[in-house]
Amino acid sequence: MSMERLAQDVLTKGPVCVGLDTQYDFLPSYLQAKDWSAGEKIFEFNRKIIDATLENAGCYKVQVACYEALGLDGMACFAKTLRCIRQSGAVAISDVKRGDIASTAKQYAQGHFTGDFETDIITANAYMGEDAISPYYEYLERGKGMFVLVKTSNPSSGDFQDLPVLDHTRTLYQEMAAKLSGWGEAFIGKSGYSALGAVVGLTYPGEFKIIKELMPHTFFLIPGYGAQGGTGRDIAGIFKDKLCGVVNSSRGLITAHKGKSEGEDFDLFVNEAVIRMKKDILQWL
Repeated sequence: MSMERLAQDVLTKGPVCVGLDTQYDFLPSYLQAKDWSAGEKIFEFNRKIIDATLENAGCYKVQVACYEALGLDGMACFAKTLRCIRQSGAVAISDVKRGDIASTAKQYAQGHFTGDFETDIITANAYMGEDAISPYYEYLERGKGMFVLVKTSNPSSGDFQDLPVLDHTRTLYQEMAAKLSGWGEAFIGKSGYSALGAVVGLTYPGEFKIIKELMPHTFFLIPGYGAQGGTGRDIAGIFKDKLCGVVNSSRGLITAHKGKSEGEDFDLFVNEAVIRMKKDILQWL
């Protein structure tokens, strides 16, 4: 089960998720100068980062938009990056945020849990209701996982997620948390975590604590660290009982070489940034 593997990797290697939201400008100049396609250069960048950080990263998250923007060349790189992560033994999260009616969701499920773009865990949006994610359930039963949006890290997340519902007894994000927790009960593994996880931003630590109480069997994907303002201290209250999630950072890690190295040793600086982030989180626990 992918979520159980992830929970174990977080315990053994730490709660850092390396976000491979790779843009061409992030590449060191030695790679940019090569006579390769953009996708080939980005894959080499990603591969070196995976190899360098494998002992210190809990998992890797690949944001599909960065690859879709490059067309077929980018999507070939997306597929190769996922394959590289999975062949290394690490858990691959495809950040695709799928959310559509059941007939379409069934095709998305096949597209991301089998074939060229096969991954371990995907992100999804269930604000259309359960039938936007229920077509994925058959894959959860086979060991795949999902992180579903509950409270996102962006500044305007409150426009809708904070709206009061149920006669003002709950907010919309609280209702989503409760619903998702209930849907996930059928997929609880030996670790006590469900294969149906949740995305909750570190930028709202107070709301996170409320959500955690509503979702006792949930493993979390936590964006918002670093460039978005979240710190290790913010996570302390969430992780005080157990390491129940993985904390993502993208730009803050994969651009760590900028201003220090434009050569082949760039991956050493990325690994140093991963180690610093891990220490920043764990020192408060």
